[in-house]
Amino acid sequence: MDKININIKVEDESLMPSYETLGSAGADLKANEEGVLMPGQRKLIKTGISIELPAGYEAQVRPRSGLALKHGISMVNTPGTIDSDYRGEIGVILINHGDAPFEYKKGDRIAQLVIARYSRAEFQICSSLSETERGSGGFGHTGK
Repeated sequence: MDKININIKVEDESLMPSYETLGSAGADLKANEEGVLMPGQRKLIKTGISIELPAGYEAQVRPRSGLALKHGISMVNTPGTIDSDYRGEIGVILINHGDAPFEYKKGDRIAQLVIARYSRAEFQICSSLSETERGSGGFGHTGK
């Protein structure tokens, strides 16, 4: 497993992202506020942290499966991408797909942060693409 040092600015040390197990790919992000998310409502929840990623890395913000299963809480843009040149506070856009209000408190785990390498493409214009078995078959093309 690769490890990378990430500089982090945090308003309150209790908000530090944390890996819950040795095998966790995502570090939990915590709410830096309290509130209620009503059914059908979406809201930007602040985390109280800012990070400095090296060039060639991104941070992906992903929903927590337990919140999705138990309360219908997910993210509107999933995964959210934090670029290496962004230095602002990380926010999580949560949505309540459930049928009951969802109350959250400061320090509650609301999302996961996954650090990933990426490559930039150099796009080349061409007149045709190579053939494959699938071809241009779209959504649901390969069956169930």
